[in-house]
Amino acid sequence: MTRLIIARHGNTFESHETPRRVGAKTNIPLTSKGRAQGTAIGRYLADHDMIPDRVFTSRLQRTMETAYTALQEAGRPSAPMVPLKIFDEIDYGPDEDKTEAEVVARIGQDAITAWDRDATVPPDWNVSPADIIRNWHHFAANLLDSFKDETILVVTSNGIARFAPHILVDIDAFHEKHPLKISTGAICILDHDGQYWSVREWNLKPPLAE
Repeated sequence: MTRLIIARHGNTFESHETPRRVGAKTNIPLTSKGRAQGTAIGRYLADHDMIPDRVFTSRLQRTMETAYTALQEAGRPSAPMVPLKIFDEIDYGPDEDKTEAEVVARIGQDAITAWDRDATVPPDWNVSPADIIRNWHHFAANLLDSFKDETILVVTSNGIARFAPHILVDIDAFHEKHPLKISTGAICILDHDGQYWSVREWNLKPPLAE
């Protein structure tokens, strides 16, 4: 069985900061909590016998840091880690690095709700869902060709990860059970049984250390 684990990177804003919508053009590091979330991911994977054979990230610091801390905690620091452009966060256009209040003021809450619910792209965001979906299909096919029966970890951002369910046979059935939005530091686990991809977990948040 081939296993694909998709993680959203950890937190990038401290608790006293106002979060901003950061995309591909904003390359910021994790906070201390973000690193703790990466550690929690690694601990969960080790505890559940899902230590990655190899790892893919975006080219952004926040995803590579999350992957690095996860691999350290999982006892697999030497796992191959490859940054790929296809996993870079989306381009939020004029809303890049703006607070949520500023974004809502420009495009309205309905546009944000539609993006979170069904990935309808808001006005002026530079996003091609068709391209992202195509990238996921190509990536998943390559896993089956080159890394069959391995466990693969992908660390990316919410704007990219939300399109991963399109590799499933029945995307409508997925929508009936799961929201698209993934929390920071959460993981999604998809298994391929030799015929089809299926969801084992979606938006699972490994607990932080006490």
